[in-house]
Amino acid sequence: MPEYKAPLREIKFVMDEVLDMPGHYASLPAYAEVATPEMIDAIVNEGAKFCENVLAPLNRVGDEEGCTRHEDGSVTTPTGFKEAYAQFVEGGWPTLAHDVEVGGQGLPESLSTVMSEMVGTSNWSWGMYPGLSHGAMNTISTWGTQEQKDTYLTKLVSGEWTGTMCLTEPHCGSDLGILKTKAEPNADGSYSISGTKIFISAGEHDMAENIVHIVLARLPGAPEGTKGISLFIVPKFNANEDGSVGDRNAVVCGSIEHKMGIHGNSTCVMNFDGAKGFLIGPENKGLNCMFTFMNTARIGTALQGVTAAEGSFQGALAYAKDRLAMRSLTGPKAPEKAADPIIVHPDVRKMLLTQKAFAEGGRALVYLAALQNDIVHKGESEEERKAADELLGFLTPIAKAFLTEVGYESTNLGVQVFGGHGFIAEWGMEQLVRDAKISTIYEGTTGIQALDLLGRKVLMTQGQSLKNFTKMVHTFCKENAENEAMAQFVEPLAKLNKEWGDLTMKIGMNAMKNRDEVGSASVDYLMYSGYVTLAYLWARMAKAAQEALAAGTSEEDFYKAKLTTARFYFTRILPRTAGHAATMVAGADTLMDLDAEHFAF
Repeated sequence: MPEYKAPLREIKFVMDEVLDMPGHYASLPAYAEVATPEMIDAIVNEGAKFCENVLAPLNRVGDEEGCTRHEDGSVTTPTGFKEAYAQFVEGGWPTLAHDVEVGGQGLPESLSTVMSEMVGTSNWSWGMYPGLSHGAMNTISTWGTQEQKDTYLTKLVSGEWTGTMCLTEPHCGSDLGILKTKAEPNADGSYSISGTKIFISAGEHDMAENIVHIVLARLPGAPEGTKGISLFIVPKFNANEDGSVGDRNAVVCGSIEHKMGIHGNSTCVMNFDGAKGFLIGPENKGLNCMFTFMNTARIGTALQGVTAAEGSFQGALAYAKDRLAMRSLTGPKAPEKAADPIIVHPDVRKMLLTQKAFAEGGRALVYLAALQNDIVHKGESEEERKAADELLGFLTPIAKAFLTEVGYESTNLGVQVFGGHGFIAEWGMEQLVRDAKISTIYEGTTGIQALDLLGRKVLMTQGQSLKNFTKMVHTFCKENAENEAMAQFVEPLAKLNKEWGDLTMKIGMNAMKNRDEVGSASVDYLMYSGYVTLAYLWARMAKAAQEALAAGTSEEDFYKAKLTTARFYFTRILPRTAGHAATMVAGADTLMDLDAEHFAF
């Protein structure tokens, strides 16, 4: 099993030298006094210890044992999971980035993202239990009544209770307009919720004393489709007036899904049989309220792409340095040994550098998105909050879909580095592949994210959201146009930044004649967008490395590695954009001309 070591130097490089998170915190009055550099360092370092020493050793345990459902519908999590969660709560980790008024520590949400990365890389299955609570907390914080906040939010913030999102039903996945779960009004103002939800991560477990389900359902007489969906709070145990756990509600785990990966997390079929629920937000506006937690979940899933690349890279790198096979094409590099370590071979180097480029570039992208989230919640002016929200909305589908796709690619490369041993479970590399695959599917598939990006975020805004971002890229390129050392990064980036707008316009014109052009172009458009976005961030990282080397540093190897990886990204990975550019404007005809019945074999 790969031994996880928190990449603290890499994390601090992005936080301090690329994105200037200390300056960002100082600029926000809500964080200026609490998020000091000393405090941030202490939290990140302690979080690393918890992840390395407590969570990482349980990763394989969770995969091998899985979760056990009992006849009464209760679920037992893998050995050690419950105890680790108790330590997590005792350490105050759930309270990190929540307002003091509800029991939080008042620290930035972006800092919680850093902690989530380390948790996810060390043990993604375990991390989903507290991770799913964030969406529930954000929803209640935004849409809940004061009574609902007093009853549920403080317990969720403390970690005493956890939360879930109950959206999907057996007959509908992303098309929520056809969901059937019903909500019948009760005389006391509550509702009776009846229906079945599937794929509910952390839907039932033994780690917390209560679980708060956020459930989509239909009221009687509600309009058809997405306009007739409402949102409800449905606790596993009803809460007493004093906030303590009361009687059992009529919601039970019917079964645990038999999954390809993330075995340590209980993915449940949840049956609601007249369960008591409470409306949250306006009637028939559940879909609007839902996006409060969906955006949170999508950035969290984007992080899984980063953790997959990082975890697989760590395992593959250690193996490549140790494994002996054949001699270097340019002569023996370890003549005293029977063969050279496989890291001397160009193809192995290419795989390792691909993993490294995606892990480090992806980290920068998720952290950039997290900074926008800070501003959305704590920015001083409405103008800056609105700008940050628009940028976050644009980056979210790119981060979610692109990073999970390349994260999954990275885990497959990790298996390939190991050769036959990568196919064997005891090395732990194949688990990363199985765990990572779900990230391209849940919280909206790559195709769904691509339609969101191209259709809703770009074309429906007449390209304004794209222009806002490409303007940032253009400004960076212009500021560094005279820097000869940066030319290798700035020139191709500037060219692609312009092409991005040109391609968008061409797709938009084609779509005016045939709306299928949007669907046929969307995934290639998203992947193209991801590669260009990461190129922008790698250019920023290259500049930070060049400046550190020019100023004089005792960490020359670290910064030279950054420049080498940046050059690798620009010369070996960024050219993939050419294929996506050609494909996205190839037209819908080759996809749509074949009649459905002619697909038969």
